[in-house]
Amino acid sequence: MVKWLAIFLFLWSLSVSADDKVYTFAVVPQQAASEMAETWLPFLGYLSEKSHVKLRFVTAPDIPAFEKRLGEGAYDFAYMNPYHYTFFHKKSGYEALAREKDRKLKGIIVVRSDSPLKDIKELNGMTLVFPAPAAFAASILPRVAMRRAGINFNPKFVSSHDSVYLNVERGLYPAGGGIVRTFDMLDETVKKSLRVLWSTPAFTPHAIATHPKLPGEISRKVLATLVGMSADPVGQDMLKMIGFKGVEAARDADWDDIRALGITELDARVE
Repeated sequence: MVKWLAIFLFLWSLSVSADDKVYTFAVVPQQAASEMAETWLPFLGYLSEKSHVKLRFVTAPDIPAFEKRLGEGAYDFAYMNPYHYTFFHKKSGYEALAREKDRKLKGIIVVRSDSPLKDIKELNGMTLVFPAPAAFAASILPRVAMRRAGINFNPKFVSSHDSVYLNVERGLYPAGGGIVRTFDMLDETVKKSLRVLWSTPAFTPHAIATHPKLPGEISRKVLATLVGMSADPVGQDMLKMIGFKGVEAARDADWDDIRALGITELDARVE
């Protein structure tokens, strides 16, 4: 399936003249770049063809590098976590375009399936693994909740959600943070070796946002295609590949629940 879609993308690119503008569509690096490419390239190929806007998939080697590039306004479109959106809306002017439909974002703490741990309070005094300091649901939410509950722990940060799951699955750390969507997309062998110990309250999910210099006509074409994908069988398949049920239009105020948390993780780190 992926090979066929790669051929389709190549042939489609030949039909677009060299003079056509190519817009970057960046995706927060929650997983290994190769795994992200397998799911997001077909999705963006479909989105490009249907919207008649040529999009190029980009990501970053890790979340801090992604944050730096958002701060520089390097991306035309960007799929970013809720806290990233509130921060980079203010700093770089990124504007909400769309969000996943019918989903709230929850952080989870996972342990090995055979772990004796039954309660999050048992993590007191342990070293736990997280994808990055400013990964919202997989890192910020569980760390804040545990500290408020009086649970002391030493955080270890790695490059992605997948790195967290593999570190826990291999027994290198007793527990780690992730989100339901990336956990559900794991290889079944890894997923069966893990279980969810605890989950956070639910919040507005990731944003698909646009750079303020992006022409309005371009963003409108992409939004219309995104919203219409769930009505097309092929579009539904593309949505499933990235773990989405559907997409709906968004507005900046949708992330006021995130702003109310008063998170300051990036204030001193992103200039």
